[in-house]
Amino acid sequence: MPETITPAPDAPVTPFHVAVPDADLADLRERLARTRLPERETVGSPDAPNGSPLDWSQGTPLAYVRELAEYWRTSYDWRRAERLLNGFPQFHTALDGPGTAPGPALDIHFLHVRSPEPDALPLVLTHGWPGSVFEFHKVIGPLTDPRAHGGDPADAFHVVCPSLPGYGFSAKPTTTGWGVNHIAAAWEQLMLRLGYERYGAQGGDWGAMVTTWIGRVATRCIGIHVNMPVAFPGPDQMSDLTERELGALASMQFYNDHDSGYSKEQSTRPQTVGYALVDSPVGQLAWIIEKFFQWTDCDGHPENVLTRDELLDNVTLYWLTASGASSARLYWESFGSAAAGDPVTIPSGMSIFPKEIFRPSRRWAERVYTDIRYWNELAKGGHFAAFEQPAQFVEEVRNFFRLVR
Repeated sequence: MPETITPAPDAPVTPFHVAVPDADLADLRERLARTRLPERETVGSPDAPNGSPLDWSQGTPLAYVRELAEYWRTSYDWRRAERLLNGFPQFHTALDGPGTAPGPALDIHFLHVRSPEPDALPLVLTHGWPGSVFEFHKVIGPLTDPRAHGGDPADAFHVVCPSLPGYGFSAKPTTTGWGVNHIAAAWEQLMLRLGYERYGAQGGDWGAMVTTWIGRVATRCIGIHVNMPVAFPGPDQMSDLTERELGALASMQFYNDHDSGYSKEQSTRPQTVGYALVDSPVGQLAWIIEKFFQWTDCDGHPENVLTRDELLDNVTLYWLTASGASSARLYWESFGSAAAGDPVTIPSGMSIFPKEIFRPSRRWAERVYTDIRYWNELAKGGHFAAFEQPAQFVEEVRNFFRLVR
């Protein structure tokens, strides 16, 4: 259902600086040193030469978990990651909770980087699970200051990157109702509070669902761009499926059969899995890294596309903020509303990366998004598009918003 949007321009916007206590980092290292690991998986060969491909069919392989956890304990530098985040202006502000009469407000963390270009378009970028605002750190500079990155200043954006409720440095909801439809309404409240009377929105994963709902409920959004549109064929389209569409259905079937266990658990019993994720750093590590293997265009190893430090920046953010349960609850909150709702009638753009989980055809997408102005199917990249292929991601966002500015 549409949400009531209250601008609340007088609510404070407070600067934020990441400064994790040394004791928390020492605790992480101590827990890693005491890790009790399971036996290795029963697939693949234990005698395979070092460097041979690992078998991920039972989950994150023991050899890689052991290697990554040891690096995390002995070599990884969270202070470097802090400096990266603190290189961007960061803030907190309280946004209204769910309900016809707004419920308890929730303190939301966000990056807000204004462009030097006076005519820049405000743009809200929304991450998903198991991602974070770290996904966008490579694209914020080119998006906000294209002139300094060899681009056209007419393509400039003022960028706002919120952390989803229960993720990272955003507060954890204490009541139900913080699903994607309400987050969409809250993001419009955020943009209005920042003084933006018109803006664009972009997202992938749950961010794509939030962005889709922005397209349904927001009154100031001029267009949306998503890199994971979720759309399915109608009954009348099943009799003439193209080869491309048959491939998309096969990918969905693989996801349902072999890749969606995490989703079933998080959408039904997020509290149960949360105990393990919040108590065990290696548990949190393996839970997240499996998805970076499966969903990136990585040719068999996640470090082929992201560095070890980049992977651990994201995992460490979940660990230090104890977000295992609170981030999982977004599935519980949103599964009923994520794909529901009226068609999106505002201008929309879609960029389909080849290793994305869901890759609908344009005619399927048109059943949800009735005014698609931009559609592109790319040759390289996966689910974490801005993280994996930042230059291509920036170009895709620019290409769409040129059509609607």
